[in-house]
Amino acid sequence: MFQPVRNLLNPKFEGYKLNALDQENVVFRYPIENKPKQTTISGRSPLSFQEVQSRIKHNHLTIGPNGKVVYIDEEYKLIQVILDEATLTPSFHVLYELPKPIQSPLTDDTLHPEYPSSVFVTPSILLVSDGFGNLFVLELENDGQARLMNTFELSIPESYGSSRSTVPFRIHHALHKPKTSTSCVAILSSRFYPVPPSNEESKRKRINISNVEFDIWAVSIDLDSMAQDQSIPVDIAWHRRGGSVPTYVFYDETRETFVLFGGSNYRALDTPQSPEEYQPTADEIAPIPRAGENLDSDTVAVDDTILPPKPPPYSWTQTDDMVTIAFPLPSSTPKSAIKVALSPTSLTVLIYGGQDILSGGIPLPKYSSKSLWDGIKSSSSLWTWDKEAEHTFGLLTLHLEKQHEGTRWSQVFASAGTKPSSSLSPNDDDVEVPETLDPSELHAIREALEKYTIALQKGEDPSGLGLGHGVPSLGEGEMDESIDSTIGDVTYVSWVGLNGDVPLWSNSPGLDTPINVLSTPLPGSSSPTSLSVILKNTLDGVVFSLQPASNFADPPNWSHTSTFSVLSFVLASKRDTRFVHHIGTKAVLAFESGARDLGGNVYIYRNTAKANDKSAQQAVLKIGKGGGSLLGVGMLRNGKGGEVIVCLCEEEWVVMSNVL
Repeated sequence: MFQPVRNLLNPKFEGYKLNALDQENVVFRYPIENKPKQTTISGRSPLSFQEVQSRIKHNHLTIGPNGKVVYIDEEYKLIQVILDEATLTPSFHVLYELPKPIQSPLTDDTLHPEYPSSVFVTPSILLVSDGFGNLFVLELENDGQARLMNTFELSIPESYGSSRSTVPFRIHHALHKPKTSTSCVAILSSRFYPVPPSNEESKRKRINISNVEFDIWAVSIDLDSMAQDQSIPVDIAWHRRGGSVPTYVFYDETRETFVLFGGSNYRALDTPQSPEEYQPTADEIAPIPRAGENLDSDTVAVDDTILPPKPPPYSWTQTDDMVTIAFPLPSSTPKSAIKVALSPTSLTVLIYGGQDILSGGIPLPKYSSKSLWDGIKSSSSLWTWDKEAEHTFGLLTLHLEKQHEGTRWSQVFASAGTKPSSSLSPNDDDVEVPETLDPSELHAIREALEKYTIALQKGEDPSGLGLGHGVPSLGEGEMDESIDSTIGDVTYVSWVGLNGDVPLWSNSPGLDTPINVLSTPLPGSSSPTSLSVILKNTLDGVVFSLQPASNFADPPNWSHTSTFSVLSFVLASKRDTRFVHHIGTKAVLAFESGARDLGGNVYIYRNTAKANDKSAQQAVLKIGKGGGSLLGVGMLRNGKGGEVIVCLCEEEWVVMSNVL
């Protein structure tokens, strides 16, 4: 689904150059009286990792149409922030005061409150959640106040298996229901509280807070319903359940489909949950004997004749991003006799002019358009041939770069372990080969590549492919794979129709494959009808935009529109990052959370002016000076159409202008 375009990648990029901005002229701070809060009341039961992560990434600012900005303070007051068009000086107005939730010793302290959240349905209608299970529909009036239209609650039917009838929830998205002006659809998320097991079951089961699940609700709200003294239950349009809180929600009008980004797939209740992969311990791993095999001996008995074990047709191993396959060949095989062809889904290996069977009964590799277990990046995969002239056999080694980084292959070929088709050659050995490399073969591979490694370190180019000299200056002495591999959020993309139906193309290959998201759009910077994300591609950040469909039956089409070179590499050094957002293809902003005594920084990485430029500009600005942690970010436009970055801290309001 996400295929980078080679012409939009920039292998000549060397690094970012600091563009020093005058802090005093571009960053302005204003104290605030209506202070937001960062923590909520917690019970005796601990929060799960997913809940903690969701609260850290929660954006307390809501950017609405026409540049309206609101947030909810610690007293549950809805505050609107208005910037003066000329001076950008903020003014704070209390629109509405939500009822304060009442906490008592009898309150169920196993329910974890959410942060208050809000979202605009129209420029004048706002949905607000207090984080305790109440949903308020407010209408912004011309006098600068908000009028309460109605109050709703999420009432959970017993069929959903919840032990609670109402739970705290968070609002992610809302839109006017098409073809109507009196109702809207809102996307909510809440923690799933299952019915507790019986006493006997509880003795056998250990509670594991890392295995919590979350409910995703699409609720229909009648905006013209008559106001009641008590909260009205919302109508549940559809429901999904997954292992994490959604990180981003978007509605694709052209496909009439919601797009849910999160750390897991979101399934319907009638869809079975994928079983967790069991990882056996070293003591539990034991080989399985095959027909005629004696595990206590290195030999195999066939018709009462002792024969040495037959080696597999190849050996292979894998890392997070690479699959290495080694085929034994006679050392006398000329390179011209070897044909290797790679496609994103198949492999062809043929040897011309040789005998079909080597000495010892080992067949020559003969694979014609053989389907691989998973996709590869054929353009960046390669093969090497080491003759090992002093030995009988050499090694034909294939280095295949995985298309889906982080996915573990269970075997090399899609049909391994099945009976070969009658159309296949008898030499096309279709047996399943375990993921092992014989130590001698592994040594041969390393020895074969050692000369290339040494040559690169000395500044030579033994391949003759113009790969450059030595390690790139940007990464020399700086690369740490253990840190670089953790950058970004492993994200699944789930598609749900407006009415909860499953799109016909939702089962297409690749749709359920996780991606590594580096950045999402900065709130207020993009149109509500357009979507772009930045994904990790080796060291780069690649911008993919969702293309509109001609009709709702068209499958998703993600287009590579731009590249932020080595973005993944530079973000790896930012260990206190709270928000990472981009403004189209113009710039990426990484915001640090900061602390009460030390305000965090914002790192601005601009895109290159031309596709092949060797450098781009970077700026670093201090967000706050003792104003507390950063809680929310967004973008507005001034009277001249320029970008204005706004930040909400615990005790300060920060405005940045003319920084892009």
